[in-house]
Amino acid sequence: MDKIAELDSTYEHFIANLPELIPDGITIVDLQLLQTMGLLHEHEQANPSPSLTRFFHVVESKDKITLFNDQFAIWIVPEKFDNEPTTLVLIAIKSQSNYRLDMAFSMSGIYNTSRLVLRVLEKELTEIQENEDLIAYLTETY
Repeated sequence: MDKIAELDSTYEHFIANLPELIPDGITIVDLQLLQTMGLLHEHEQANPSPSLTRFFHVVESKDKITLFNDQFAIWIVPEKFDNEPTTLVLIAIKSQSNYRLDMAFSMSGIYNTSRLVLRVLEKELTEIQENEDLIAYLTETY
């Protein structure tokens, strides 16, 4: 199976099983979350991590954009919910030869801009990477 077909199959599995894979539900991006993430007063990130923001392969299809590298697979899915444009973002971590869905967030209304979607995505990727690094360190140490 080629890489694109594998990613599409993984995406379909995640979408079909979203409630079981993300038991806490999809994170809805709103004013409070942006404040918590520190994105309201931050015009540009002081030190963007080049390892997280670059080096992604991009595959665009009629229903989604897929970003992937050797660590992550990300699906950015524009949809309509109650006639309101919404963007759903799924983030999966690659472990060995498969992917594990780590989180999903959704943006709509005034929060549904490409710039804000990418800023939230970058912030989430940084947090996920820090957590994975800490887990790896603790696993090696203890």
